[in-house]
Amino acid sequence: MQASRKAVRLWGERSGQGRWVTLLHALGVDHSIWSAQVAKLSTQYSVLALDLRGHGRSAVPVAPYSLSDLAADVVGAWDELGITQSDVVGISIGGFVGQHLAFEYPERVRRLMLADTLAAYPPVGAAGWPERIRVVATQGVAPFVEGTLERWFTPAWRAANPQRLLQIRELIANTPREGYIGCCAAIAGLDTRSRLGAIRAPTLVVCGEHDVGTPPDLARELASMITGAHFAQIADAAHLACVEQPETFNRLLSGFLSG
Repeated sequence: MQASRKAVRLWGERSGQGRWVTLLHALGVDHSIWSAQVAKLSTQYSVLALDLRGHGRSAVPVAPYSLSDLAADVVGAWDELGITQSDVVGISIGGFVGQHLAFEYPERVRRLMLADTLAAYPPVGAAGWPERIRVVATQGVAPFVEGTLERWFTPAWRAANPQRLLQIRELIANTPREGYIGCCAAIAGLDTRSRLGAIRAPTLVVCGEHDVGTPPDLARELASMITGAHFAQIADAAHLACVEQPETFNRLLSGFLSG
């Protein structure tokens, strides 16, 4: 799929039939984190699970990237597929991209679900991104793999799901260095607070109760800045709530989309 800006080609998995739903993944993984959601949604909707630029099978342009670049890539994929409007579900950086889609391309976003994401990092969190970029540039993604898994999943889930944990460990470890750096650069400048009031798509914000990277208090704050948005907390989940608690996530998502 050829994007409309900077000729970035995105790879995507399509399934199902019906109204379009687009799924946007977290930093350092790919579309496969949505397997439980694709299985559920594709019985009722046309589902497009994309690999963001620099990830999975998508193109890896030279860093840095902006969140507007990543949003334009998605719109380019929609244009190629003839998708005039789609529901959007984004987790983590996918949620940042979802926000940009909603206020930069409002006519293209029907409904918006933002998972484990926020509007702006606190100063301490924002300060860590330049150092992460520096380390990845010199050592690759490997130094961050184990710490990422510890933040993304609760200890109980990690102990009970070794095979799935291994799959996600490999996704993170194999993320192209340039793509990881490019998306880190996009995240480092995140601050959508002044623009969220322009979002008119019905919006649901969800967050795992144990998410330390994008904690529930900041997710609630994000929801409070979007007109009419609702917030739901997912128990017994950390950052990748769609993987750790798929049944709860799917129940919230299905109810929201059908609403």
